[in-house]
Amino acid sequence: MAEEVVLRFDKVSFEYVHKKPVLNEASFSVRKGAKITLMGQNGSGKSTIFNLIKGDIKPKSGQISISLGATVGIASQTISRNDLNLSIEDYFSKAFSVVPADLRSQIAKVMDAVNVSIGPEESSGAISLKRRVGDLSGGQQARLLLAFAMIKNPDILLLDEPTNNLDKEGIDHLLGFLIMYPKTVIVISHDADFLNCFTEGVIYLDIFTHQTEMYLGDYYSVVEEISKRVEREQMKNAQLKKQILDRKEKVNFFANKGGKMRKLASKLREETEELEENMVDVRKEDKVIRKFSIPVQEDLIGNIVEIRSVKIFKDNKLVVKKVKKDINKKIHLSVVGPNGIGKSTFLRSLVSEKHEGVKIADDIRIGYYSQDFSNLNFQETVLDSLKNVVFDNSDSQHLRTVAAGFLLTGDIMDNLICELSEGQKGLLTFARLVLMRPGLLILDEPTNHINFRHLPLIAEAINNFHGPVILVSHMEKFVESLKINEELDLGKL
Repeated sequence: MAEEVVLRFDKVSFEYVHKKPVLNEASFSVRKGAKITLMGQNGSGKSTIFNLIKGDIKPKSGQISISLGATVGIASQTISRNDLNLSIEDYFSKAFSVVPADLRSQIAKVMDAVNVSIGPEESSGAISLKRRVGDLSGGQQARLLLAFAMIKNPDILLLDEPTNNLDKEGIDHLLGFLIMYPKTVIVISHDADFLNCFTEGVIYLDIFTHQTEMYLGDYYSVVEEISKRVEREQMKNAQLKKQILDRKEKVNFFANKGGKMRKLASKLREETEELEENMVDVRKEDKVIRKFSIPVQEDLIGNIVEIRSVKIFKDNKLVVKKVKKDINKKIHLSVVGPNGIGKSTFLRSLVSEKHEGVKIADDIRIGYYSQDFSNLNFQETVLDSLKNVVFDNSDSQHLRTVAAGFLLTGDIMDNLICELSEGQKGLLTFARLVLMRPGLLILDEPTNHINFRHLPLIAEAINNFHGPVILVSHMEKFVESLKINEELDLGKL
């Protein structure tokens, strides 16, 4: 008996802008209970596929089929800005057209599944349902997004970058849950190790053809299979090009002769055209950003940052801990500690200058990578966002050149930031850092949303920055690639 297909795309096309396709007759099917990775370059349209599955948008053509009665839940990458002021209870109530009487017990159940304790009031180890969503840490918000997707026990669970902001314990807990989850799961993630642990197939979305291909096997096996296929196709094309060139030279030679020679030239010309038709459309693998450097603000002397106290969350209560940490231009500081202790809150306080117990030297330009991109104006165009951070006389052409190095090409420079994918917002943030010449880098989860192929170049740029860096990151391999010479462990204060 054939395995039941729970989801099918049949020649689905979609575009936001006329004649700029995101999908072009994309086809794939997913069987019931499968664990699948949706793979593709930043901005290729992965989140668009999720929105099509959920029914938030409709295809231009083609058919999307979901098993009769099957429900869909989606864990988005970030909390909507409109939801940050809601209480946890009010946030979950949005999942229902009619709020159930046992909503609180349902919330407690799904939050427990993501390793967060919920109580009617704040207590040791438990978070109140009255807690404002925007007051949760990045890791707690990541768990909240997953719990929200699960609360109606969907038949198809869509996860968009679920490991963002999660520490190792959180990722391990999520892995255990997904392995045991009996229903269909489709995941977008740039965390290759995480994907390799539980997915059994890959849907590859090609940003150039706007079509999808289906591969079976674990994530690393599929990536290797794609690489080998590309290599074979390139070798075949190289051989065909050599034959085509040889034929064309003979065509040119015999065409100038008479009689039978001219007939031979005609025959060779037909063979050449046939060879050209047999040229394989080689997949253009994900582009990688260009190597870049972040220029530093001039004349940095003395201590740039002096930390004398830090506010942290202990048992869900805000407490002040004394610290003595001086940061000059040679210091690259990693801030560590468990989810929820206040790492991102600390970084946000530095940027907002609401940092009691911390002094930043006067006239220091702060380059900030925010995990939720809260420092970006979503209603600005990409070009205007870049213009607003320039501190020299750079013209628009220079801005466009810098942006192109981060794969932000001319066709999207006039787009509003709200129209970018999360990965493109991340790359835009790095382009802004290059242009602003900061005197202090504050990086809050700078690997979030970023294609893993870009990470070695980003690590190199951070390592070569000739100014102070304050960093929070849960991606261990990325941190290990950085030249960190100081650590502030909030969990040990």
